[in-house]
Amino acid sequence: MATRVVSELESLAEKDPENFAKIWDAFGAVLKEGIYEDFERREKLLALSRFTTTSGEKRSLKQIIADFKPNQTEIYYLVGDSIERLKSNPRLEAATARGIEVLLLSDPVDAFWTSMPSEFEGKPLKSLSQGDLNLDLIPRVDETDEAKEDEPAADEAATIALIKAALGERVSDVKASTRLTSSASCLVAGTDGPSRELERILSQQNRGMRTKPILEINLRHPVVAAIIRAEAGSKAVDDLSLLLLEQAQILDGELPEHATAFAARLNRLVLQGLGR
Repeated sequence: MATRVVSELESLAEKDPENFAKIWDAFGAVLKEGIYEDFERREKLLALSRFTTTSGEKRSLKQIIADFKPNQTEIYYLVGDSIERLKSNPRLEAATARGIEVLLLSDPVDAFWTSMPSEFEGKPLKSLSQGDLNLDLIPRVDETDEAKEDEPAADEAATIALIKAALGERVSDVKASTRLTSSASCLVAGTDGPSRELERILSQQNRGMRTKPILEINLRHPVVAAIIRAEAGSKAVDDLSLLLLEQAQILDGELPEHATAFAARLNRLVLQGLGR
């Protein structure tokens, strides 16, 4: 991307934000291709970029950094196929409980430029759907979620062992989640390798195979707690473990691998809950 074009856009963004916003709405996805392709101007293009966030507004990274929460050191983002689906993504829960503003990235190019390590003004950009996440140092603002921390948690090692045995090769690992406060489970990608969204795009273009995800579970969720109460090796353990995986797939915009088996399993669990 020509230096002159970038300079003109920088000038317009400073002097006429309203007209710059119109240009961004029309050509933002194209400009973001430069973040992926033009390493020399990446910082300038990131400064020009305007991102839809959990605040409901389009904001610059400078604005987001200015509103960092106490002890926040990273810029958090989530990539998906639509803003509406991202807004309801369970991976947002821990950040939402702390009032952290998160970038919601729904352009196809977002899956590509975020695949490279990036930072802005010394602040790393961190995915909420990949690798480990630790927000413990950032104070909570949601008293409801904070109260849930007092609820008893299922035994971590025993619960994970049961779920791993039930799911087998369907997932690469099962972990206790630091992302979830109210949902039972979510799927994440490991630190190494592509994000789940990039894998999805590449697999649709027959350019790569999907890897097995990591299933993260909320040890304080009733469904997870029910697994440890069920008899080891029983059908209920298998059903509940598969339900955790399948509902995480649905929340990710995917279909369960075997839709008929999912429906039968869900019906079986509902009837058990009704005592039939």
